[in-house]
Amino acid sequence: MKIARLLKQNMETYAFVNGEKVLTRESMTSQTGIPIPQSIKDFLFDGWYDEIKNNAKNLTYTENLSDFKFLPPIPNPSKIICLAFNYKDHAKEQNLIPPDEPAIVIKPRTTLNGATSDIVCPSFVSKLDYEIELAVIIGKDCKNVSENQAKESIFGYMILNDTSARDIQAKDKQFTRAKGFDTFAPCGPWITSADEIPEPQNLKMLTKVNGDIRQNSSTSNMHLKVYSIVSLLSKAMTLEKGDIISTGTPAGVMLNKPDAIFLKDGDKIEMEIENLGKLQNTVKFV
Repeated sequence: MKIARLLKQNMETYAFVNGEKVLTRESMTSQTGIPIPQSIKDFLFDGWYDEIKNNAKNLTYTENLSDFKFLPPIPNPSKIICLAFNYKDHAKEQNLIPPDEPAIVIKPRTTLNGATSDIVCPSFVSKLDYEIELAVIIGKDCKNVSENQAKESIFGYMILNDTSARDIQAKDKQFTRAKGFDTFAPCGPWITSADEIPEPQNLKMLTKVNGDIRQNSSTSNMHLKVYSIVSLLSKAMTLEKGDIISTGTPAGVMLNKPDAIFLKDGDKIEMEIENLGKLQNTVKFV
């Protein structure tokens, strides 16, 4: 199922999404009589989701998705973990070999941004770049899990744009500040549950800037695969329910390209991963 965190007339809710219709938290409660919690994290990870999902086919989707604004699907995750150089084609274009263990960056949760919201970039950044990534949502706390156990620890998937300031990255000689600006992680538009994505390693990925194709690849080009990533990370740190793991980007970013065309004010970025929806964000320099 697809579940989104939404805003309408300054009122936050969450909802199941079916095409252009939604079933909001309030409607779930009124139709089932079940006192569903206000927090989407409580709903997803504390047993309420499974209870409602079993009745979802009998519920009526009463509102239009177009009446709502997308919010980041998961608020306040304990961790946002991003992998570097995890796609064979991206590593090749950087003259690198993909690492056999996760090379990670931790993005602050204040980077989280909605699927249609502006990416707000400080004017002192001169080389703003995009990175389409498949993001994993952890569904239960896990530590030292095998790959099979890792599969059972995943609640679902979404798209994440690991927006990056390449000039800051080059200046700092590391990634945290360059990837850590507010709004630098547009994501969503919803979480698609793992049962709807039985094969996460064969999803088409597409990035367009102002209608021009920049990235055209597939999750099949990952070096470390999804379940292996979760397993390896769990051996370093406890993964907690609601954590976001962004699994790397394929070829086509502007990093180290001699003819690089970096993002500018007003650019429109579209990112799409097969069966996961689309991000549509506009760049705003301030």
